[in-house]
Amino acid sequence: MLAIVLSAAFLFAKLAQRVRQPAVVGEIVAGVVLGPSALGLLPGDLVDLLFPPEVRPVLQALSQLGLVLFMFGVGYQFDTAHLRGHGRRITAVSLSSVALPFALGAGLAVALASWFEQSQTKSGGLLVPALFLGAAMSITAFPVLARIISERGLNKDRTGAVALACAAIQDFLAWIILAVVVALASSTGFWPLARMAIVTAALVAVLIWPVRPALVWLLSPDRPWSGSLVTHAVLVVGTLLCAWATEAIGLHAVFGAFTFGVLVPRREVDASAPEVPERVEQTSLLLLPVFFVVTGLSVDLGGLGWEGALVLLAVLVVACAGKFIGAAGAARLTGASWEESGVLGVLMNARGLTELVILNVGLSLGVISDQVFTAMVIMAIVTTLMTGPLLDRFHKPVRPPAGRLDWAMPDRAPENV
Repeated sequence: MLAIVLSAAFLFAKLAQRVRQPAVVGEIVAGVVLGPSALGLLPGDLVDLLFPPEVRPVLQALSQLGLVLFMFGVGYQFDTAHLRGHGRRITAVSLSSVALPFALGAGLAVALASWFEQSQTKSGGLLVPALFLGAAMSITAFPVLARIISERGLNKDRTGAVALACAAIQDFLAWIILAVVVALASSTGFWPLARMAIVTAALVAVLIWPVRPALVWLLSPDRPWSGSLVTHAVLVVGTLLCAWATEAIGLHAVFGAFTFGVLVPRREVDASAPEVPERVEQTSLLLLPVFFVVTGLSVDLGGLGWEGALVLLAVLVVACAGKFIGAAGAARLTGASWEESGVLGVLMNARGLTELVILNVGLSLGVISDQVFTAMVIMAIVTTLMTGPLLDRFHKPVRPPAGRLDWAMPDRAPENV
């Protein structure tokens, strides 16, 4: 079973790279192909044969492990220095390309409320679905974006630097919004929500003050036990414990893994065992195809129907219009050229893997129906696929540099799946 998943992921990743797309796009498509949308159309009930119901909990556990390790890597490479000291354009583009998609996404949830399959959702009313859809529309895939910018040679260009800073700020704001949505969806009244907020704040405070200084001391290269083995154990165990803690609080495990990654002292890790974060990343890359398959098993294009097709069209229009107009319009109003504004609008529209993470959170909470989930997954794939071709129209490609961005984690290394 795992051999089939990894083989399909490798094959589709290579095909994606041949058409100048990030490898992760191919892996996402492989997950959809192995689900009911493609494999399920063949005779013989191949989906249940390859992924029988009794083994799906194992797949789910492996996918969550890969997701948690991936989110640690995202947090570890998330440089908070890029959130400080930025100019008017970065602030305007960041806020505008979050606010407009959020408003349009929330409005879309209200407009399509009568089309949602309410029997599939657990949240009462429209508040939580509207907030969730707004947050999902606001996401820009920071790791995918960093990869695209590096491959296109934009990392030494002002536009590329602005785009990365904006994406960092946007994802920071979107994760905050998502945390609020998860808290609202998981609570049954004011006090449970307030208690969740208090416990979360206490957890973050513990991580910032007692835990981070302890990590600095423990991982210091001058300790007699310093080295790869101890560092690897500390990072993985810390990630899993923080993921468990946020899951126990009522938030999703990704929040704990991401927060721990942000707070890990990189200076000490780089001095004592710089290869360890790369090993954790490679482990997550090995397991993420399982996450894509688990996601693909919930995507059924054949089950959309005509109403679902209209929902998909509305989702695509709102997603693209919100991000492109929000980013490009704000950039143009702050003095950017038409070309730079267009490039920023195109780059901010890439969703990629980050969108799938958020959508799986919403589906597991019962905030969105299977129909809306399928439409949003297709939107994430389409907006990522269209980034490269649109960049060719708005920006003349340049020769990519020999190195890569040292502060942004690429979504995939070319030689790895």
